[in-house]
Amino acid sequence: MTRAELFEFISGCKLGVLGSVSPEGVPQSALVGIAVSEELEIVFDTLDTTRKFRNLTANCRASFVIGWMGEKTVQLEGEAFLPKGEELDRYKKIYFATWLDGPARQSWLGMVYFVVRPRWLRYSDFDQRPPVIEEQSFGD
Repeated sequence: MTRAELFEFISGCKLGVLGSVSPEGVPQSALVGIAVSEELEIVFDTLDTTRKFRNLTANCRASFVIGWMGEKTVQLEGEAFLPKGEELDRYKKIYFATWLDGPARQSWLGMVYFVVRPRWLRYSDFDQRPPVIEEQSFGD
């Protein structure tokens, strides 16, 4: 799949399951509202009191499973970061284009925005025979 096709698929999904690891080494998952950049970066908001915030600020490695309508999914692994300044403004625009109620949540105490930059991605489509399974790796 091309990057444009992957963007189209991911942008059609509003939810994803985030995987992270606690500072104690315990795997944890959370369902989050997502948006995607054209570079296939996943953007989501959360509060600084959540487990995912604590996990990702201690260990930036993150994973996502996105899309489960039928048997088409994207699995993504990458590194999470908290953008700042103009970069944060750019990612908020991406997020708010998907989540129209997002601007209202900006005033919540402790609201932060994470971006997960992909390092590895697998697209699977088991709705067709033979199934389509494609992997991509991303450099720095």
